[in-house]
Amino acid sequence: MSTRFLLPILGTTVLVILTGCASSAQYSIAESYGPEPKLPDPKSSLIPTVNIAPAKGWSQGEMPKPAEGLKVKAFAQGLEHPRWLHVLPNGDVLVAETDAPPKPDDGKGIKGKIMTMVMKRAGSSHPSANRISLLRDTNGDGIADQKTVFLKNLNSPFGMALVGNNLYVANTDSLMRFPYQDGETQITAAGTKVLDLPGGPLNHHWTKNVIANPEGTKLYITVGSNSNVAENGLDKEKGRAQIIEFDIASGQARPFATGLRNPNGMAWQPQSGQLWTVVNERDEIGSDLVPDYMTSVKDGAFYGWPYSYYGQHVDVRVKPQNPGMVARAIKPDYALGNHTASLGLAFYAAELMPQYRGGAFIGQHGSWNRKPCSGYKVVYVPFRSGQPSGPPQDVLTGFLNEKGEARGRPVGVAIDFSGAVLVADDVGNTIWRISPVAETTYEAPVRRAIGTPPTTTP
Repeated sequence: MSTRFLLPILGTTVLVILTGCASSAQYSIAESYGPEPKLPDPKSSLIPTVNIAPAKGWSQGEMPKPAEGLKVKAFAQGLEHPRWLHVLPNGDVLVAETDAPPKPDDGKGIKGKIMTMVMKRAGSSHPSANRISLLRDTNGDGIADQKTVFLKNLNSPFGMALVGNNLYVANTDSLMRFPYQDGETQITAAGTKVLDLPGGPLNHHWTKNVIANPEGTKLYITVGSNSNVAENGLDKEKGRAQIIEFDIASGQARPFATGLRNPNGMAWQPQSGQLWTVVNERDEIGSDLVPDYMTSVKDGAFYGWPYSYYGQHVDVRVKPQNPGMVARAIKPDYALGNHTASLGLAFYAAELMPQYRGGAFIGQHGSWNRKPCSGYKVVYVPFRSGQPSGPPQDVLTGFLNEKGEARGRPVGVAIDFSGAVLVADDVGNTIWRISPVAETTYEAPVRRAIGTPPTTTP
């Protein structure tokens, strides 16, 4: 048998063996939530826990299960790996249809090949569509009846932020700016690169998110690490594992917060006005470590990666050790469960569902390094006085079927024009819309002709 046919067979065999040898969690997932999560001793092994929910997709008529008092419907279907969402002021919804860029150095060696197989089994192996699509609901029935390609020929785009008449898009290797006019359904103008972002042939955590501050003067950009725990060398981590602050007027950028292994979702907490982020923590020290988390982001703060986790718990795998940096590490505010792959973050300030006001909706993409699986749902964390005030509540579940297959995987979450919650499902290729059971229709946004002044507030 030729090598071309033998390697896939060997790869599948290795994956099955690894999955069968997975070490089970000793503690419930609930113990890894909240401000004081359970942090047992790490369990390192030559073979890490591998427990993958294979990507299946939704059968006709299937959909996830909403919490009591809520309903869910498909806002848009037939998308190509939708990962991130941005709601424009006029109610239009932008969705980044995207996947990982080519990164040949990230798949080298036995571990790299195994991880490539893991990602393929989990539903992330497609060539990236490299576009942003615009979805529009013209009659207020909660279903997008118009879809257009808004921007194309991007480079694994992810985050989007509108500031005035400028739309900023975070490609995997650059921050781009495009001219935008209210109501348009396509941008054909060439974009302008305003900032280089770390990319290259390794580019382990490739997603880059961007949001603007409320004043529209600064942008905040997430950049994930280039490894699990700096095993590729600290020289490969330059400019990574941080949130960057970009001053729009001067074009200057600086590290705003560092030691964040893989920050993704960012949002402004409505009561405190503080920037918050969700972060994916490190793998391969057991099913019971390390919890992903959400935290307020303090200017100049260091959050531990790679030297320590959840404050000053030292990770002995990192060479060389750095006790001085460990002593600086800040403990995050709230743990979101071991290996839940929490990605999306949206605070709720609308009127449609008042029971959720002030709290945070979080999209949990789901684990590969925990047995049993964790995540694969959307949760809500209540807040009071700008801080988490209770345990997480399940809002949208049912992404795993009875066979342990992933019918879908939640990623980005956003609040639409009406106050409903939108969820990007990159395995189900669907945007789900969560709203109260009693809601039937809502008043569609007022859209005016491009270039005309507003007569009403949308």
